[in-house]
Amino acid sequence: MAAHRKPRRRPLSGQGGANGATRTARTVRTAATLALAGAATATAAGAPAHATPRPTAAQVKAEVDRLYQQAETATERYNGVKVKADEARTSLARLRDEAARRTERLNTSRDALGSVAAAQYRSGGLDPAVQLGLSSKPETYLEGASLAELAGTRQAAMITGIRGELGQLAGLRARADERIKDLGARRAELARHKATVQKKIGAAQRLLDRLSAAQRADYDGQRQGADGGGTPERPAGSAPAPNARAAAAVAFAYGAIGKPYVWGSTGPGSFDCSGLTQAAWRAAGVSLPRTTYTQINAGQRVSRDRLAPGDLVFFFSGVSHVGIYVGGGQMIHAPRPGSAVKLAPIDQMPFAGAARPA
Repeated sequence: MAAHRKPRRRPLSGQGGANGATRTARTVRTAATLALAGAATATAAGAPAHATPRPTAAQVKAEVDRLYQQAETATERYNGVKVKADEARTSLARLRDEAARRTERLNTSRDALGSVAAAQYRSGGLDPAVQLGLSSKPETYLEGASLAELAGTRQAAMITGIRGELGQLAGLRARADERIKDLGARRAELARHKATVQKKIGAAQRLLDRLSAAQRADYDGQRQGADGGGTPERPAGSAPAPNARAAAAVAFAYGAIGKPYVWGSTGPGSFDCSGLTQAAWRAAGVSLPRTTYTQINAGQRVSRDRLAPGDLVFFFSGVSHVGIYVGGGQMIHAPRPGSAVKLAPIDQMPFAGAARPA
């Protein structure tokens, strides 16, 4: 008979050979790793967070300048939409005035037609042959019949006129409804651009608030330049303005130095960048469009090496900023929120082009 064998037992850890020892070591290392990880997690959870380091002045300048440029781009879009909204509002007012005048004429025509109808009713509306037979004076009746025929012609003309007025009035009201819809869309777009401007300005201000007093003073000193104080002297070596209108625009710009930048403003107490250039040339008797991206197409384009006082100088790839050149490589411009109109070098920002208003 075959002998029954008992199953061979696997040795316990530490009791049977190298394999058991290896498994035991692995188990110990895994437990230790988990324990250390848990301890590290607990330590990190209980430890105070490290304070966020203050940004350097250079980092603040770069980020704040970027935010203000974005805010100015949104401002110019706001300005452009506002012009279109104002045009829609003016057009709507004209249409409503014209509709009111036509309604008044329509009511007058209706009153006149009503008077004619009432007179016919009072005359009894008898057949003309009967009226002729009953008339004691046929010649008088025939004369009256001619007048009645003429009155009928006039009545028909009045009806035709009323129909025409009704058609024109309906057209005016339809166009007015279109202007109302357009105005509503423009107002919604204005609100979006306004929210963008305020968001960018708020973010820039919060970033500036993180600076120390010394860093903020240094930054403001770099950015403000000649914002305060009296009117600066004209740049040395600058040529005179090419004509009286350009001279008047430059004089206005000098007179505006120190007035605050307010986005969307065209003066007289505050300006944004394109509002300043528009107001300066308006003082010279020249009407410029409202935005940077339309002002660059107003007048003659000029190269940088042919700039003359009074020329409009534009900056950034999106043509989002403008100043008025005053000679000697300098311009007067409204820089950004929180600053004021100032004299500054044109190489302070990336040059995009120039135009000479006609």
